[in-house]
Amino acid sequence: MDVPLWLALVAVGYLGCKLIRPPWWLVAVLLLGGYLLADSVFAPLIDTTVK
Repeated sequence: MDVPLWLALVAVGYLGCKLIRPPWWLVAVLLLGGYLLADSVFAPLIDTTVK
């Protein structure tokens, strides 16, 4: 079964927020930080680490 990456991330994020109940500011910082890192000079380094 092939599941799109975005769907898996949404499902894991939803379950994580429901079960762990992190503070809203932590979720915002992680989302904004990930967005900013994806378009930075560190993107190739992160890409090689993830793959």
